[in-house]
Amino acid sequence: MTIKLYDNDAYQTTCESQIISCEKITDTTYDVILNQTIFFPEEGGQTPDKGTINGFKVIDVQIKDEIITHTISTQKTPFQDNETVSCEIDWSHRFSNMQQHTGEHIFSGFVHDKFGYENVGFHLSDSIVTMDYNGPMTEEEIYELETKSNEAIFAGKKVTCYYPSKEELNELDYRSKKELSGAIRIVSIEDTDVCACCAPHVKTTSEVGILKVIDITNYKGGVRLSILCGMRALNDYRLRLNQCREISHITSAKMDDIVSSVEKIKEDAGVLKGELANIQKNLLDLQASSLDDNTEDVVLFTQNTDTNILRYEVNQLTTLHSGYCAVFNENENGFNFIIGSKNKNCNELAKLLREKLNAKGGGKPEMIQGSLTASKEDISSLILN
Repeated sequence: MTIKLYDNDAYQTTCESQIISCEKITDTTYDVILNQTIFFPEEGGQTPDKGTINGFKVIDVQIKDEIITHTISTQKTPFQDNETVSCEIDWSHRFSNMQQHTGEHIFSGFVHDKFGYENVGFHLSDSIVTMDYNGPMTEEEIYELETKSNEAIFAGKKVTCYYPSKEELNELDYRSKKELSGAIRIVSIEDTDVCACCAPHVKTTSEVGILKVIDITNYKGGVRLSILCGMRALNDYRLRLNQCREISHITSAKMDDIVSSVEKIKEDAGVLKGELANIQKNLLDLQASSLDDNTEDVVLFTQNTDTNILRYEVNQLTTLHSGYCAVFNENENGFNFIIGSKNKNCNELAKLLREKLNAKGGGKPEMIQGSLTASKEDISSLILN
């Protein structure tokens, strides 16, 4: 068993350890087992610590059967058995994870207290925290819990991590995300939550800083929430504020008016899109009207035209022409096309387009669609000759 130094002191950032084994895994990675470690492994839904061992970068930390394995990046044999090494964790990464995890406990404690729901899915990555609760909640209820969680954070409540005796555990009312065996570590947040957990946590809730729910999704009959705490929440606020400022600048609207300004732009764009569609349709109709009704196969070319208009024009052409009726729409990648016919098998033309012009796509005998890159001359020559 690896001695877990982080169990006793989540704030310890360095230690001296003894090499138990060092095994080459690939040309650039080695798996290292130490007698004791400050590195928290990937466990309980949380990503592992980052840092170095004797200056070598630790890229992964895993635990199996209470033995913790550190994967380091190097192209040469880094250590000998029984060698003493210096370990150092990335404190910024560790503390961020501690803020997020303690914040999750606070929120989940209040969810359990109010609704009796369990956190049945927890994931703490380097960018986001998600929690899955096995029951529904309204947005209003979620934000009430968010407020209550932040009140608990601001109150600076004590956070205690410990291994209770069997007798103490039997008397303890605590949450648990899964069935547990062996020694059970308890994280107790004063007047807020008691939960079994293996991860490092902050000493007081005030160190969480702030908790913000940033996404709410209905999930498997319950709800999935995404939260950010501490510096992550601050960085997210900065990002969103800068985006709002940029939108304000682009739209020449005050910050308080950007939503209505964007809605007006969207409404105007919809009107213009409709007017453009009418113009495109009229232009295609004009091209079609110039065609000889006695012509069997016909091809029209247009630019950046909506697919519904292309399909409409093809259907109109098939009522007047007995052969292939094709509309090719030019865009930045070449052409996309729709071809229809009431009398000919369009799949035969699709095969020819693939063979001669490297086209992609297909469909039914009555109508095909796809894309290709070729000249108008080559397209017309293939279909009309």
